[in-house]
Amino acid sequence: MKPKAPLFIAVSIVAAMLLGACTTAANAIADFDRSAAVEAPASPNMSFAGDMVAMDGMQESFGGGGVASAPQPADSKRLVIQNASLTIVVDQPEDAMQSITALAERFGGFVVDSYLYQRTLANGLQAPSASITIRVPAEHLTEALDLIEQDARSVDNRSLSGQDVTAEYTDLQSRLRNLQDAEAMLRQIMQDATDTEDVLAAFNQLNYITEQIEVLKGQIKYYEESAAMSSISVELIASQAVQPITIGGWEPVGVAKDAVQALLSALQSIVNALIWLVLYALPILLVLGAPLYFLVRWLRQRRAAGRRKPAAKRKQR
Repeated sequence: MKPKAPLFIAVSIVAAMLLGACTTAANAIADFDRSAAVEAPASPNMSFAGDMVAMDGMQESFGGGGVASAPQPADSKRLVIQNASLTIVVDQPEDAMQSITALAERFGGFVVDSYLYQRTLANGLQAPSASITIRVPAEHLTEALDLIEQDARSVDNRSLSGQDVTAEYTDLQSRLRNLQDAEAMLRQIMQDATDTEDVLAAFNQLNYITEQIEVLKGQIKYYEESAAMSSISVELIASQAVQPITIGGWEPVGVAKDAVQALLSALQSIVNALIWLVLYALPILLVLGAPLYFLVRWLRQRRAAGRRKPAAKRKQR
């Protein structure tokens, strides 16, 4: 069998290179058996299994969450995901939704989803409503929001949020480079291996690392696309849904509101009076009324006793 010492030396070199690149991951990599990595090259007949043990020890550092990102350069570009949401009142929600769709396409964006539905008003009538979510280039986010608001009768709500994902993005890139280095090393080991079992073990390790690479690439792509294309969610309310009902200048809704307010005020006064009666007047009545009650009762008993004595004397005669 071909000696594997040069292959294991390559593994050690890659490990040392990763230690230098990811200084913040020193604690995670410290668990790796460095003594074996130093002594192994001394044996020219070391088996390929020893190489795979070293790879198993490094696998968590390559693909796991223990590896922190390298220190971020001070002049690196920040990666910020910006999203916005609007609630606007329009005359025709369906027409407004089509205008927003055309606006997104004009800026080079696209529609994520859109819904058109009927809303039941307080008077039982139906009014159209809609919601739409679009994505536009981040540099046109403010301009797109202003244009959407220009076509609205009023803006009930506007919110803009930003999420800085620079640290997460840098961490993913660092982990991806580590995995790609491990992938290249495994491919070289497979080329140099002569035993079928060794080739199969390296192949299994390579499949795992390849899957992790694809996952990281997908996460990196998501961050890049989310930062490049901002999301705008718009809720469209028909103007008739927010206007009060009027009959010849008379607004029943306003009258009903005043009546309800008057009823609440009256009930509040009654409840306040009961609270004062229970917590203030009743204790005073108890303090003053209890002695008076016992005094009156004693006087009645004494008067009754005085009446019984003459009656008893008359009977004795």
